[in-house]
Amino acid sequence: MSAVTSPAREASTGISARTVNRIVIYGLLALFALFYLMPLFVMLVTSFKTMDEIQNGNMLALPQSPTLEPWFKAWGETCVGLTCAGIKGYFWNSIKMVVPAVLISTLLGALNGYVLTKWRFRGHTLVFGLMLFACFIPFQSVLLPMATILGSLGRFGVTLQNSTGFSFGLGNPTVNLVFVHVVYGLGFTTLFFRNYYEAFPTELIKAAQVDGASFFQIFRRIMLPNSMPIFVVTVIYQFTNIWNDFLFASAYAGTGDAMPMTVALNNVVNTSTGVVEYNVNMAAAMIAALPTLLVYVVAGRYFVRGLMAGAVKG
Repeated sequence: MSAVTSPAREASTGISARTVNRIVIYGLLALFALFYLMPLFVMLVTSFKTMDEIQNGNMLALPQSPTLEPWFKAWGETCVGLTCAGIKGYFWNSIKMVVPAVLISTLLGALNGYVLTKWRFRGHTLVFGLMLFACFIPFQSVLLPMATILGSLGRFGVTLQNSTGFSFGLGNPTVNLVFVHVVYGLGFTTLFFRNYYEAFPTELIKAAQVDGASFFQIFRRIMLPNSMPIFVVTVIYQFTNIWNDFLFASAYAGTGDAMPMTVALNNVVNTSTGVVEYNVNMAAAMIAALPTLLVYVVAGRYFVRGLMAGAVKG
């Protein structure tokens, strides 16, 4: 009789063990997610509260009388330093910086990955190794050398302005930040595209060459249409890093009307009363976080898919 019931007992024991393991795993994941999302929740609910409710209530409690006034004040009235015109101008400064920096660094990374995998030359491994090494250089170590380079470009822009009437943006703080982020992000974008194109069939490139396709025709008609997964990964990565950057932004555009959003958010103060308006500060922080949240919501599901797309060859 025991021989008959033994397999059933083993099966039930195995099922119960798997159930317990699953409960423990999902319980821990839920706990970590709750801990990670708690600051976002506090920011969100605080941004809809009045100052009286914040000072007299619980920061984790939902707003009793939700209001959008802190959001409107953060956007158009709050003081950034001595200028009380809201953060809207600095928000668009970040947009003007991020969009070209992401596009240029992504396209250059795609071109580099294409050359390093399908048009290899003597020393291509060394070149890729140097670009990979650039990914591990700390931000702080390039501040002074980059400032020297940007100063030289600014002086060259003044010379062009005096001789031709056009400076081509050289010396402009936004252009400087675009240049910095393109240079610093090029190692990462090259790494992404190089690994992705390594698994791309070389036979297609050779067949296109036999048919008379040129370097850029192959890149435009064969490589780019098949690179959407890794493009999504690179755009998300670059957009998040550049939008959230504070060190380069404060070093090269930390004053004046050209400040990016992160620096402006740091300078949000209420200079008229000296009272810290937590609801306005939280609303400003939420506005600053919305673009990256939107990017992840729209394209986040393609992120892991794009990372894995070039992981297996064949």
